Amino acid sequence: MAVISAPHELSDANTYLALESVVGRQLHMKCEGLNFGGSVKMRAAVAMVAAAEKAGLIGPDSVLIESSSGNLGVALSVVAAGKGLAFVCVTDRRCNATTAAAMRALGAELITVDEPHPVGGYLQARLDLVRELCAADRRRLWLNQYTNEANFRAHYEGTAPQIVSAFPDLDVLFVGVGTAGTAMGCARYLRDHAPGVRVVAVDSVGSVTFGGPPGPRLIPGLGTSVAPPLFEPELFDELLQVSEVDAVRSCRLLSSHGMLLGGSTGTVVSGALQWLERNDPERRLRTVCISPDMGDRYLDTVYNDAWVLEHLGPASLLPLPGARRPRPPAVLSAV
Repeated sequence: MAVISAPHELSDANTYLALESVVGRQLHMKCEGLNFGGSVKMRAAVAMVAAAEKAGLIGPDSVLIESSSGNLGVALSVVAAGKGLAFVCVTDRRCNATTAAAMRALGAELITVDEPHPVGGYLQARLDLVRELCAADRRRLWLNQYTNEANFRAHYEGTAPQIVSAFPDLDVLFVGVGTAGTAMGCARYLRDHAPGVRVVAVDSVGSVTFGGPPGPRLIPGLGTSVAPPLFEPELFDELLQVSEVDAVRSCRLLSSHGMLLGGSTGTVVSGALQWLERNDPERRLRTVCISPDMGDRYLDTVYNDAWVLEHLGPASLLPLPGARRPRPPAVLSAV
């Protein structure tokens, strides 16, 4: 039995879902959203704040500040509230209402960017604003997930060793790329300790991380409009991009089997299935994908038929093989 004294002490349940009955392959999903922050970003949030404390950067009047489209903002809100620290999240219009409400409920202050940078999009606009806010008040401490080594070290020291311990015969790891903290931490650990494991990085179509042109992206989480400084593409065996249409279809496949997971998870699972279809015709490979988040913050988007039809079109609602048809609502007779 685990007993904790603060919510940020629980950052991982080390739980895996076997998806073979759903997708017909030896694909296991590491569920990183089973914590008070609801996502893999709890690892980075805890690690970055701890590193700042160790370096003596956080004082009694410090105000943590970070740029986030959602998940890290919630995670830092949890950590800050648990430690009695002030936190400001600089976000943008893509941050959904549920996520914003969660941060406010945890005591965070939100500043929303309404206009994207003409080249770097919303992310560059957020980064520029964070720099301005820090320059105007020395109490503000920017943790900077985009360059902070504690971001990837949290996964080098935690996530990746857990996976190797649980799956010593692992063939392939699929991991999504946002700030690249999770991806780089896992890739570096596997190169150092399990070089026979192939590592496939998964990103969203429209992201510039893999060197492609920027494009519209509606689902927050993976992807970026500014190349993440932490990312080193040569450490990966393959770089794979997934459309938001395919991400939504994978989310709904999982939800039809009782797994309500986030848009980033749908992207990674979709990428894994596409890669396995091409590279594992005999269905023998033992594989793991990292699920970054849960689905409750996507109820108004990914799981809302009207939103999906308006923004992504009817193809997004086509069921993948294995998806179950929703049951009609029960009709109860009045007594």
